[in-house]
Amino acid sequence: MNANIQLALWIAHPVLELSLAGVMFWRRLHRTFPVFFAYIIFQVVNFLVLFPIYRSGSIMPYFYAYWISAAISLAIGFKVIHEIFLDVFRPYHTLKDLGTVLFKWAALVMLLVAMVVTAASQAGTDTPLAQTVIIGQRCVRVIQCGLILFLLVFSKYLGVSWKQHSFGIALGFGGFATVELVGLALFSGGKIHSPTLSLINTTAYSFSILIWIGYGLLKTTSRETSANLLMSQRWDQGLGELRQPGTTDSLIPMFERMVDRAFSPAARDSAGGETKEIKEKHIVRKISVAAKATPSFSASAVPKDLVR
Repeated sequence: MNANIQLALWIAHPVLELSLAGVMFWRRLHRTFPVFFAYIIFQVVNFLVLFPIYRSGSIMPYFYAYWISAAISLAIGFKVIHEIFLDVFRPYHTLKDLGTVLFKWAALVMLLVAMVVTAASQAGTDTPLAQTVIIGQRCVRVIQCGLILFLLVFSKYLGVSWKQHSFGIALGFGGFATVELVGLALFSGGKIHSPTLSLINTTAYSFSILIWIGYGLLKTTSRETSANLLMSQRWDQGLGELRQPGTTDSLIPMFERMVDRAFSPAARDSAGGETKEIKEKHIVRKISVAAKATPSFSASAVPKDLVR
């Protein structure tokens, strides 16, 4: 019975995903979230490739096709997390750039961890490809759970409403990731068997698609205005000042450049043919050309008004 239900849910996935793709195209969300739209289209194509191989009974072709498609889906899913992050931090350019760098390093660390754990693990029933994909998949699931928790905790500081499309996408991924990780924990403890785990994951993913369809049908909402947004703006401004420190706050380098220009030969030559006028509150003094030609003069001959 579990196998029949799971097969029915598996066939229902591309139908729901095509409906989601239609809703996104109708709402023009494929322009706002192109990576997520590509993820949905890939899942449909993946079903069209895997299901005939599965029904044909070819074990080895289905094995390699499944894990290769899982690796591709894993990479696109991680990119979707980055896309959600960029949409959330769209008003904060400096925080968005910092997040992009952190995501690149997170992807590199995930890849290295998966390779090291695969190489250090003992030989078992799983191939190195399967072990690498499983470890990377669990890392991505943890990040997806962390993303939805991040949005739930810091939504008021970022002005993110629960009605925003990016929040709905994160909610679908985060809910599915939570169910999958809990199911893996129960399976590792011997509480449930493999068919039950597969049925739970398939059902959870179906609910995620329904969540995405529901959020796709919602109208676009603007960001919430709150006094807490000032804190995020200060963070963004502070990081911007660290990246590009202002020149007005540094007086010593400015004075050094002024002195260098004043004592450079090119500056003296260019200043020799010009007439300087110094205006003060009570007097206006003109320096004649003959006075400029004098090679040297005593300190007492300098007017007091020229001392700054």
